[in-house]
Formats: sequence, structure tokens, C-alpha cells
Amino acid sequence: MAQDHQDILASLSELQKQELSFIRLSEPISAAYASDPAKRSSDVSADAFENPSPASLAADLGHYKELFSKLRFSYLEQVTKEKFLRAIVGDPPFIVEHQENIELEAQLAEVKAELKAQKAEVAGIVEDLEARGRELSQRYEIISLQTTQLSDLPVQISTLQSTLSNLRSQQKAPSANPSLSLSLPATLELAASRQKQLDQLNSQIKALQQALPRETRELERLEHELKPLETQRVSAVAAAQEAKKRKEEGENGLGDELELTGRWYRGVEVGLKEMLGVAN
Repeated sequence: MAQDHQDILASLSELQKQELSFIRLSEPISAAYASDPAKRSSDVSADAFENPSPASLAADLGHYKELFSKLRFSYLEQVTKEKFLRAIVGDPPFIVEHQENIELEAQLAEVKAELKAQKAEVAGIVEDLEARGRELSQRYEIISLQTTQLSDLPVQISTLQSTLSNLRSQQKAPSANPSLSLSLPATLELAASRQKQLDQLNSQIKALQQALPRETRELERLEHELKPLETQRVSAVAAAQEAKKRKEEGENGLGDELELTGRWYRGVEVGLKEMLGVAN
């Protein structure tokens, strides 16, 4: 694998030694201009040929388009004047009939239409070439960046291997807890499971905290209702004890009646305890 990595890096380095530039296509022309500066009659800086850049090339292109348009207009004007003068001063003079003008205009219209179609085709080709040029430029930059990263990769791998060796040498004896010896995917899965359980517990605690005020109010209400019943219970117990005491003493022959009353109070007490769930 290391050999494959070295081969790929060597191939990329060899390719990068070759200059990928469209400017090299203009070397024959630029060399001719550089050898004879007097031939360059335009006012565009000669530095664009020595140190070309996208901005300088765009400026040169705009300048030459404008210059060519002016030259074409001057050429057509001069040729037209020359033909007109020759037709006038010729012997015999050259006379063009109206029908011939109509035929020439028809031919001119056909030629203009064909020229316009060719211009549109060329514009489409130029636009396609520009798009491909931008795409290739972006891909070249990405490949250059990846090549740099690839060249740094062996050093990083060596550093990581050294760090891993140090960590392994510093590692303590394996723990008795199997959870501490899990692989990374199993550890992540276990952590996710524990986090899920923790979220569930937090939800339950939150629900209980929200229900706590309501339960507290309910408890206070029951305690408030229980106080009169507790008072009645105490009174009933006291009366029952008093009745029992009177029964034992046989005071005024009222023992049987007090015993019945005591049984009734005791029954009431038992019923209240069962109803309220109060322990003895």
C-alpha cells in the first residue's frame, strides 16, 4: 500500500511539472512581437505578453476587438471609395443597373445571414469552452490541494502510529468491567442506550415535579377534612372509655345502656378507621 501511495504521488508530481496553460498557445505570436517591438502598434501594455494574467488578456481582447472594428470600417470605406472612383474615371465608365443592385443586396443579405449564424455558433463554442475552462480550473485546484494533502499524509500517518504505540505502551492492565473494553462502535451504541435511559428518567422526574404541587394540595385538603373526623374519633374513644368505666362500677344501674353506647361508638370508630385508612 505504501508503494502504491508513493507511485501515485510520483505520478501527480510528474504531471504538475507540466505547465497547464492556454497562454502557451500564443507563444509563437508573442515571440514574434517580443523580437520586434516596433511591430506592435497598439497601446496595450507589452507586459501582458511577458507576464500574462486573466485581467490583462481580457483587456487585450477588448482592445483588439475595438481596433478590428475600426479597421474593418476603414477598410470598407476605402474599398468603397476606390471602387466608386474607378467606376467614375474608368474608360468607359462602369455603370451598375438597378437590377444588379437588387441582386447584390439579395446576395449580401444571404451572406449576412450566414455570417450571423456562424457568429452565433462561434459564440456558443466560446461559451462552452469558457465553461469547460472554469470547470477544469476548479478540478485542477482541487487536485493540487489533494496532492498537497497526499504528500503530507505519510508524515501524519507516521505521527499517528507513533502516538498509538505510546498510548498502547502507557495503557494499564485491562479492567474487569467489560464495558471499558468495548470497541468504538459498541461504545457509541452503549452510550446512546444510556443516554436514552437518562432522557427517559429525566422525563419522568420532570412529570413528577409538575405533579408534585397538585398532589401536595390534595394532601392538604385530605388533612383538612380529616381533622373533624379525628376530633370525633377522640371524642368517641373517650366516651367509650367512660362507658366502660361506668359499666365496671355499675353506677345507677345504667351499665347495660352504657355498654350498648360503647359498642355503638366502637363500631363508629372502626368504620371511620376503615373509611379513612387510619391505623391504630
